[in-house]
Amino acid sequence: MECFQRAVEDGGESLIDPRAGIADTLFELDRPDEAREVIETIRAEGEVTTATAHTIAETLVAYGDLRAGLEWATQAVLACDEDDPEHVALLRTRYRIRVDLGLPEDDLDALVS
Repeated sequence: MECFQRAVEDGGESLIDPRAGIADTLFELDRPDEAREVIETIRAEGEVTTATAHTIAETLVAYGDLRAGLEWATQAVLACDEDDPEHVALLRTRYRIRVDLGLPEDDLDALVS
Protein backbone atom coordinates (compact mmCIF):
# COMPACT_ATOMS: atom_id res chain seq x y z
CA MET A 1 0.00 0.00 0.00
CA GLU A 2 2.94 2.29 0.67
CA CYS A 3 4.06 2.03 -2.97
CA PHE A 4 0.61 3.02 -4.21
CA GLN A 5 0.53 5.92 -1.75
CA ARG A 6 3.94 7.13 -2.93
CA ALA A 7 2.67 6.99 -6.52
CA VAL A 8 -0.34 9.14 -5.55
CA GLU A 9 1.92 11.63 -3.80
CA ASP A 10 4.28 11.71 -6.79
CA GLY A 11 1.39 12.91 -8.94
CA GLY A 12 2.93 11.72 -12.18
CA GLU A 13 0.90 10.32 -15.03
CA SER A 14 0.04 6.64 -15.05
CA LEU A 15 -2.23 4.41 -17.07
CA ILE A 16 -3.96 3.16 -13.93
CA ASP A 17 -4.77 5.47 -11.04
CA PRO A 18 -2.70 4.16 -8.12
CA ARG A 19 -5.68 4.70 -5.85
CA ALA A 20 -7.28 1.70 -7.56
CA GLY A 21 -4.43 -0.33 -6.09
CA ILE A 22 -5.01 1.26 -2.72
CA ALA A 23 -8.68 0.25 -2.89
CA ASP A 24 -7.73 -3.32 -3.79
CA THR A 25 -5.27 -3.46 -0.91
CA LEU A 26 -7.85 -2.09 1.52
CA PHE A 27 -10.28 -4.82 0.47
CA GLU A 28 -7.50 -7.35 0.99
CA LEU A 29 -6.90 -5.96 4.48
CA ASP A 30 -10.62 -6.42 5.23
CA ARG A 31 -11.29 -2.68 5.22
CA PRO A 32 -14.09 -2.58 2.62
CA ASP A 33 -15.66 0.69 3.76
CA GLU A 34 -12.37 2.53 3.25
CA ALA A 35 -11.89 0.80 -0.11
CA ARG A 36 -15.32 1.94 -1.27
CA GLU A 37 -14.56 5.50 -0.15
CA VAL A 38 -11.42 5.51 -2.31
CA ILE A 39 -13.40 4.17 -5.28
CA GLU A 40 -16.10 6.81 -4.80
CA THR A 41 -13.46 9.53 -4.67
CA ILE A 42 -12.07 8.30 -7.99
CA ARG A 43 -15.57 8.28 -9.50
CA ALA A 44 -16.41 11.74 -8.14
CA GLU A 45 -13.28 13.28 -9.60
CA GLY A 46 -14.22 11.98 -13.07
CA GLU A 47 -11.95 11.47 -16.05
CA VAL A 48 -11.24 7.86 -15.13
CA THR A 49 -9.10 6.00 -17.65
CA THR A 50 -10.53 2.82 -19.08
CA ALA A 51 -7.66 0.87 -17.53
CA THR A 52 -8.50 2.30 -14.10
CA ALA A 53 -12.19 1.53 -14.54
CA HIS A 54 -11.35 -2.00 -15.62
CA THR A 55 -9.12 -2.48 -12.58
CA ILE A 56 -11.83 -1.21 -10.25
CA ALA A 57 -14.46 -3.43 -11.89
CA GLU A 58 -12.23 -6.49 -11.44
CA THR A 59 -11.47 -5.55 -7.83
CA LEU A 60 -15.14 -5.15 -6.97
CA VAL A 61 -15.97 -8.50 -8.55
CA ALA A 62 -13.08 -10.19 -6.75
CA TYR A 63 -14.50 -9.00 -3.43
CA GLY A 64 -18.06 -10.04 -4.19
CA ASP A 65 -19.72 -6.87 -5.48
CA LEU A 66 -20.74 -8.02 -8.94
CA ARG A 67 -23.36 -5.29 -9.40
CA ALA A 68 -20.88 -2.48 -8.76
CA GLY A 69 -18.29 -4.24 -10.92
CA LEU A 70 -20.84 -4.45 -13.72
CA GLU A 71 -21.63 -0.76 -13.38
CA TRP A 72 -17.93 0.20 -13.65
CA ALA A 73 -17.36 -2.12 -16.61
CA THR A 74 -20.47 -0.91 -18.43
CA GLN A 75 -19.68 2.77 -17.97
CA ALA A 76 -16.12 2.19 -19.13
CA VAL A 77 -17.23 0.28 -22.25
CA LEU A 78 -19.69 3.02 -23.13
CA ALA A 79 -17.07 5.75 -22.61
CA CYS A 80 -14.17 4.22 -24.51
CA ASP A 81 -13.48 4.16 -28.22
CA GLU A 82 -13.51 0.85 -30.07
CA ASP A 83 -9.81 1.32 -30.85
CA ASP A 84 -8.96 1.64 -27.13
CA PRO A 85 -6.80 -1.37 -26.16
CA GLU A 86 -9.05 -1.95 -23.13
CA HIS A 87 -12.28 -2.09 -25.17
CA VAL A 88 -12.35 -5.83 -25.92
CA ALA A 89 -11.06 -6.76 -22.47
CA LEU A 90 -13.76 -4.62 -20.86
CA LEU A 91 -16.43 -6.20 -23.03
CA ARG A 92 -15.25 -9.65 -21.94
CA THR A 93 -15.14 -8.67 -18.28
CA ARG A 94 -18.60 -7.16 -18.52
CA TYR A 95 -19.93 -10.27 -20.25
CA ARG A 96 -18.43 -12.56 -17.59
CA ILE A 97 -20.00 -10.50 -14.81
CA ARG A 98 -23.39 -10.57 -16.53
CA VAL A 99 -23.18 -14.35 -16.91
CA ASP A 100 -22.28 -14.69 -13.21
CA LEU A 101 -25.31 -12.53 -12.37
CA GLY A 102 -27.54 -14.67 -14.60
CA LEU A 103 -28.47 -11.74 -16.83
CA PRO A 104 -29.62 -12.27 -20.42
CA GLU A 105 -27.39 -11.25 -23.31
CA ASP A 106 -27.70 -7.65 -24.42
CA ASP A 107 -26.38 -5.60 -27.35
CA LEU A 108 -22.99 -5.02 -25.72
CA ASP A 109 -22.61 -8.73 -24.93
CA ALA A 110 -23.14 -9.47 -28.62
CA LEU A 111 -19.96 -7.47 -29.38
CA VAL A 112 -17.76 -9.97 -27.51
CA SER A 113 -15.77 -11.92 -30.05
